[in-house]
Amino acid sequence: MCILSHHGGLRDFISPDIASPYLERVKFKEIPEFEHAVATFFKQQIGWDELENYFNQAAREVEAIVTQRQQQKLQVITFSFILKYIFSCLIDADRTNTRIFEEENEEPPESPMNSTVLFKKCYAALMDKIDSYRTGEDAHHPINLLRSKMSDQCEAAAYKPPGMYTLSIPTGGGKTLASLRYALKHAIEYGKERIIYIVPYTTIIEQNAEDIRKILGNEIHILEHHSNVIEEQEEEEEAYDQNKKKLKLAKDNWDNPIIFTTMVQFLNVFFARGTRNVRRLHNLANSVLIFDEVQSVPVQCISLFNEALNFLSHYGRSSIVLCTATQPALDFVENKLKIPTDAEIIQDLELVTDCFKRVKIVDNTTPDGYNANELKALILTEMEKVDSLLVILNTKQAVRKLYTQLNDKAEREHHRYEMFHLSTGMCPAHRKEILEEVRKNLATGGRRVICVSTQLIEAGVDISFQCVVRSLAGLDSIAQAAGRCNRHGKDEIRNVYVIKSADEQLSKLKEIRIGAEKSARILDEFERKPDEFGNDLLSPEAMTKYFEYYYTEIKYDLNYRLPVINQEAFKLLSLNEDNVTALQRKSGMNTRLISKQSFAAVERYFEVIDQPTTSVLVPFNDEANEIIADLNGELDSEQLTSLLRRAQQYVINIYTHELKQLDQDNNIKLLLHGNVYALKEVAYSKEMGLDLEGEAGWSLEIM
Repeated sequence: MCILSHHGGLRDFISPDIASPYLERVKFKEIPEFEHAVATFFKQQIGWDELENYFNQAAREVEAIVTQRQQQKLQVITFSFILKYIFSCLIDADRTNTRIFEEENEEPPESPMNSTVLFKKCYAALMDKIDSYRTGEDAHHPINLLRSKMSDQCEAAAYKPPGMYTLSIPTGGGKTLASLRYALKHAIEYGKERIIYIVPYTTIIEQNAEDIRKILGNEIHILEHHSNVIEEQEEEEEAYDQNKKKLKLAKDNWDNPIIFTTMVQFLNVFFARGTRNVRRLHNLANSVLIFDEVQSVPVQCISLFNEALNFLSHYGRSSIVLCTATQPALDFVENKLKIPTDAEIIQDLELVTDCFKRVKIVDNTTPDGYNANELKALILTEMEKVDSLLVILNTKQAVRKLYTQLNDKAEREHHRYEMFHLSTGMCPAHRKEILEEVRKNLATGGRRVICVSTQLIEAGVDISFQCVVRSLAGLDSIAQAAGRCNRHGKDEIRNVYVIKSADEQLSKLKEIRIGAEKSARILDEFERKPDEFGNDLLSPEAMTKYFEYYYTEIKYDLNYRLPVINQEAFKLLSLNEDNVTALQRKSGMNTRLISKQSFAAVERYFEVIDQPTTSVLVPFNDEANEIIADLNGELDSEQLTSLLRRAQQYVINIYTHELKQLDQDNNIKLLLHGNVYALKEVAYSKEMGLDLEGEAGWSLEIM
């Protein structure tokens, strides 16, 4: 299967249209010169006896794999991951070898870098930074002492055998550096080849990668992988032109020692179409994988995600840390993670949670909700008591509407505040620039600050406001939003207001809508019986009850149903019983296939996000414009590799209807022989990001 699929991607052993593309390829396709190729192979490459020896070794490996799966009680889907792992090894070796040949590089490829040597240098640099915190001005503040203690516990846990662990450091507890300390020490102790951070939002990548580069003093060996820039296209079996060939050969295989990527990219490696995605899979093995904000796994992907992690832990020899302030209650799902009972790294969690209490959740929800004008009035009233306020809403449209209301020049001058806007309509470099400006204003204590944002700011962004207003969403999201308020505990208990926005349309945002409904239920129960929740809406009791309600509601959505064919991806990659039975009835005979998965069907329809998006380059600044211009030229695969990595800072993901509108308005241009989309300047605003009206107003100031 791996050999015959190495150009066009894995086939279906048995497909949902009741056929076997695999058998059709193996049994019936005529291959000219096949016998001559076989004879040449055995004459020039290998002898029959040597091949027989390899085959016997492979058979023993298969026996061991089957035995281990039975002993570990892993799901049948594990065999799909093993096959994809082998396919990943083949694809990467083939692309790398071809790349060297195409570039006429007579020098042998560089030998792999000794990760342990690098990790020791990085660990020393990290400990220098941590030691500087311990002698700093605020070193003896109770929260900083607790951060230091939890960091020490992470180092102690690094000596434990490879496996799956949880790290439940509260928001603002120094999770990034503590988890890095664990990862480096564990990688050194157990010879792990790389450290990979998987996060829900690109915003977290931008900040964490930048922070860690500064601390470790290392630019070369840290890779940020936000998006593919180039969308995967379906390919013909053998036919691809020279330009597409260059895309295949561009070095995009996650072989760096330290990698930051998103949950979307991680899931794409296992389940999305295209050989460029699966090429990275084998580099997830023998690694330390840190999943930041693991509660953000998309609902429909939970079963697939859990089994992928079980595979990496048991077969890939990788160590996995599930890192979050709100560990999801995964006991309420059928296909569970194989987490040991003693997996938690942090000791005395209840005490730690109490010590980190810095906010009070205030229920300000109303049946009809606040429209933008009413919410503006609430915010300006609260700004009479504080100097900084963050508003987090669930949709870009609601954020834009509120921002427009608050960004009135007369209002800003009268109330003496600066306005900032953040959304996923802005590229990573743009958001980074805005966040730096916000931090500068907060740090200097100059003019007062109001920031209006989508949920991208609520996880992993090290920023602190005196007050937060959060539109009703899942309780885990509310907890993350609360982590942006009084983050360092230097003030008295501050308020986090939960409101309902009348300007949000959540009909197509199922997860947010259900999360909001279950949070509303918790708010109601808390009002009547607060003692059952430890008198705290963010208590472990409240969070457990919330996840119980949430997962019970969506339990039928966890196996990733493919609506086009009305089948579950999880089953298609397992025993595929429905299609096997149908094929047997149709053909009247047993196919005699051991493997039965529908790989191609799952990959064809798999999208991490329910509404498919397309990556588009934006002309944010001079560097972005330079990249756009260069992508219109002739490039070799090495130049293309460099450009695609740089381009990630200037990419936004837009929905299909947005792409159609931009195309109709002639605001999209094609680069790299039609393989890359780019926005024209008129469709991107320095103030708001993506501008579907095409009136970007580049002369506008940010504030």
